[in-house]
Amino acid sequence: MAGARFGKAPAWETGPGGDVLVPELGPLPAPGTSPGGVPPWLAATLNFCSQCGSALSFGPLPGEERERLGCESCGFVAYVNPRLVVTTLPVTADGELMLLRRGIEPGYGAWAQPGGFLEVDETVHDGAVRETLEETGLVVEPGEVVGIYSRPQAAIVVVAFEARIVGGEPRATPEALEVRPFAPERIPWTGIAFKTSTWAIRDWVHRVRPELATWRGQSASR
Repeated sequence: MAGARFGKAPAWETGPGGDVLVPELGPLPAPGTSPGGVPPWLAATLNFCSQCGSALSFGPLPGEERERLGCESCGFVAYVNPRLVVTTLPVTADGELMLLRRGIEPGYGAWAQPGGFLEVDETVHDGAVRETLEETGLVVEPGEVVGIYSRPQAAIVVVAFEARIVGGEPRATPEALEVRPFAPERIPWTGIAFKTSTWAIRDWVHRVRPELATWRGQSASR
């Protein structure tokens, strides 16, 4: 199959919900229609073989059911894997959740938990601590995993840790317009930046305030 350029990345979705109860979320959207399950926007960036410089194209690989991106000239297979995002849900001594209002795109001006892409030489805990400090000024100690969330359209997997604040002071940063605490019943659901953030925050609220885990009379479920 000849290589092809595909469309741009889909728009980031904002989380649904109200200002008191936890929102009911539907299933994640389909990952797209490009060959091999690769999001179209990502496929558009993968054009040439890193081994010999020839054009890459999708095609069948012996012994595998899905098409893979490969080089017909040298036989190199370019496996496309999701990127790992590590995040924290920092909790104050009063049981409030610290969120940041994003100062960069995507999601400029919307709320999210601190986090970012894991560096190749980091553990998931180290990456989560670093990202939280960089974005909020808070020093945290990651605890239990609240959830792991996949976004096939964005080619990411998000890990969310509940975290204890052990130092630092909340402050605005180049990536955060402001950092502030929210009680579980006051989460700004309509202003959450990303679907994965909505899912992670919702799952955290389920743990600490299960009586809020309904939305318009329905049980919140995945």
